[in-house]
Amino acid sequence: MLKALGIFQRATPDQLWRMLRPTDQHDRSTRDTLNALKESGLTRVETRLKSGHQLWVLTEKGHKEAKLLLPRNVRISALCKQKYDTKGKPVPGEGYDEHAAAVTSTAAVLTGAGYGTPLSWQTEIAHRLPYGYTQYADLTMRAPDAGVPAMLLEVDRVHEPVDDLMAKLRRYTDWFELLAPKADAARAQAASGAAVHDFRLWPRIYPLAGREGYVPVAFVFTGKTAAQRESRMRRLERAARTYFAGEPYPGRGAGITAVDYHQAVPVVVTELERITADPAGAAGAVWRRLGREEWQTLPEALDNPDGDRLYAAQRKEVRDRRAEREAAEREAKRPVCARCGARFSDERWQETTRSSWPGEWDDLCGACAEASVARTEAERATQRQAEDVAAGTAAEAEVSKARGLFRRRG
Repeated sequence: MLKALGIFQRATPDQLWRMLRPTDQHDRSTRDTLNALKESGLTRVETRLKSGHQLWVLTEKGHKEAKLLLPRNVRISALCKQKYDTKGKPVPGEGYDEHAAAVTSTAAVLTGAGYGTPLSWQTEIAHRLPYGYTQYADLTMRAPDAGVPAMLLEVDRVHEPVDDLMAKLRRYTDWFELLAPKADAARAQAASGAAVHDFRLWPRIYPLAGREGYVPVAFVFTGKTAAQRESRMRRLERAARTYFAGEPYPGRGAGITAVDYHQAVPVVVTELERITADPAGAAGAVWRRLGREEWQTLPEALDNPDGDRLYAAQRKEVRDRRAEREAAEREAKRPVCARCGARFSDERWQETTRSSWPGEWDDLCGACAEASVARTEAERATQRQAEDVAAGTAAEAEVSKARGLFRRRG
């Protein structure tokens, strides 16, 4: 309890209950714990809200103890000091920040749904930009066990202009594109795809998402009416498309429809009211990825089924179609035997094209060419045999003639 209050200085029992004991049916156990801590001088009630909930904070003693309990890398909230009137009596807290309450409620419902633990959250993390501006995230969440290594959250009570929300997204994009110290700018410019992030600053601070793109940014809307919240989401979607839409992969006209999200910001939106109304809470289909129409679970909304996986499948399809087309074109050019009409085998086709000089049997398939060669050789053998017989007969005739002459002379 002290750890949670150390991260979120002001919290109600309801918020702490949803964050720390989401399986309980009500916040009684949390209230009992807070009262026990109050008796030990570690917590106190700051004020009572209009909703009837008490707003609890750490005392100075509790603040010091929480600082010892929290890991060094977790930032503890500033101490909310007790104020006293002129008579030395405690003064109830004033100026309760509804935005801070919405931030704490967001962390509570997400933690209750299994997205990390109270230690997974940090508030007001600074993202410094080179042009002198620092963009603070309302919340940063790390829930690797739930498939969300890191996510930045902005809580909006439908008060800020949409232009301000878009400016936040622009500044986040500027920060994501910062080069890491000593990174080679020329090599970074020449890189593409996931290799781009090897030169960037942000992977040195946030873990890689295991998906294409930068660290996801979530806008959590609350307050006003459902219609006003819906209108706000639609206006943000239209204005910020440049930052979340991604770029087409090369070869779009050749059947490639996949989107390159490697240098885009995955932006999801939701509403606290939608989360609390869903039986599954933040684990339900209460998230919408800007650029899509359907409401999905958070892992589904952050996934990119139309990104690298689709690109790989479509490239294979394009290669397969090209190979089929080239095979058909090659088959159409395959020679046909002038004698039997059979198509040449690959080996026979290669034999006939090996030399630039036409061969005697180049218009015949292998079998017909072999038969022709065999027949020609047989004819030549027969002819040679006949010539040999004729030559022998002629020789014998000459011998006989010579013998006749010798007889006459004798």
